[in-house]
Amino acid sequence: MIVINNYVNGEFIESTNGCTIDNFNPATNEKIAIIPQSSAKDIINAVDACKASKSSWAKLTIHERAEWLDKIADELNNRFEEIATLESLDTGKPISLARNVDATRSVNNFRFFADLARKMKKTQFEMNDAMNNVINKPVGIAGLITPWNLPLYLLSWKVAPALVMGNCVIAKPSELTPMTANLLAEVIHNVGLPKGVFNLVHGYGNSCGQALVEHPDINLISFTGGTATGKIVAKSAAPMFKKISLELGGKNATIILDDADIISNIDNIVKSAFLNQGQVCLCGSRILVHESIYNSFLKQFLKSISTMKIGDPLDENTKLGSLISNEHLEKVESYVNLAKNEGGEIIIGGKRPNLNGKISEGAFFEPTVIVGLNHNSRTATEEIFGPVVTIHQFNDIEDAINIANCTKYGLAASIWTEDTKLGESIAKKLDTGMVWINCWLHRDLRVPFGGVKSSGVGREGGFYSLEFFSELQNICTFFNS
Repeated sequence: MIVINNYVNGEFIESTNGCTIDNFNPATNEKIAIIPQSSAKDIINAVDACKASKSSWAKLTIHERAEWLDKIADELNNRFEEIATLESLDTGKPISLARNVDATRSVNNFRFFADLARKMKKTQFEMNDAMNNVINKPVGIAGLITPWNLPLYLLSWKVAPALVMGNCVIAKPSELTPMTANLLAEVIHNVGLPKGVFNLVHGYGNSCGQALVEHPDINLISFTGGTATGKIVAKSAAPMFKKISLELGGKNATIILDDADIISNIDNIVKSAFLNQGQVCLCGSRILVHESIYNSFLKQFLKSISTMKIGDPLDENTKLGSLISNEHLEKVESYVNLAKNEGGEIIIGGKRPNLNGKISEGAFFEPTVIVGLNHNSRTATEEIFGPVVTIHQFNDIEDAINIANCTKYGLAASIWTEDTKLGESIAKKLDTGMVWINCWLHRDLRVPFGGVKSSGVGREGGFYSLEFFSELQNICTFFNS
């Protein structure tokens, strides 16, 4: 078992109140760590550390700060396998997924933003009698709140651009998955980043997280998590005129047109539904299939699902691990029961698997497919965030678009068709921030990431992140005649 501390002003310290939170491996229900249950006082101390350091950090050139990001990336890469193991233990996800997605992207995020920052060019607008120079200044102190499904992946996605643009950082990871955030603090400490530039405070969202959002000297909040919590963050931060980025929930549509190459793409479509046990905000949890190919698609879809091994997350052959907690497992089960009450038919899954040994009491749930539901039903429109998908038939393209747009969410969608021009035409009519055609989660880190409606506010990624984590200032110099 690991004892984890906060990281404030270059030191690993306990919370000021001495209270702690137990952290469990969801696949085994074993306690694996103890973390601080921090309070507003800990946030205040972190803010004070940032205040003492932000002037000297901001004075560095962007190229000098990019060098620090490279040092962090190098040290993370040295601990690559440790990242994957800790992430698997903490989240219950398969070790292969933790290695190929979480650990890989965590290293790449720091390298990407270091390289991108070096490529920033001066923005100038010349007039007949003056020159306008637009510069990017640090915002100040950035408060970063990250979720449990992709812990270090999403923390690094925020920390890297925040630091390279000259801000000091206070990060609050999910209390359910603190271990790789602690590893990042160790890495930052080991490479010698100036103290107070990066701070990590553990605790519950309704106390520690709320104190972070409410502190008047924190100038920016980047939050990734549930829509309900995002509303609270927005309500608290907006009256203080903080910069806010909210990446929230999703109920994403996967649209299968009648000309789609099902045989070649079925494994990717299954992956889009069940990656990380469906605990990815981008997962396609609503599959819309043209009525003419519905039966043939369903046959191939179920066949592919049946090959997915559920088991010990540390087993290299495991494809589906556990959910994040027993509490979340009960939530997913409640939606399956709701689906039955709403007239849905469970055609595969719908229950806890029978597992043996140390994982017999873990938070596991079978990949579940539900048919026969109205597309406006609660099960088909509310975010479940688990290995549960609903499948719906449509008879024409406008029908598919209407079904896809019927939820309050608007994060992502995928369209599968041989006619890519038609796919692009449909994509433009979807109320989502992102659309993939004949692929899913094919990420270019330069493009904007974010959603519309209840899926969030703002965009991060590439230069959009660099702009968000900075303040634009225009300097107009008049030419003397």
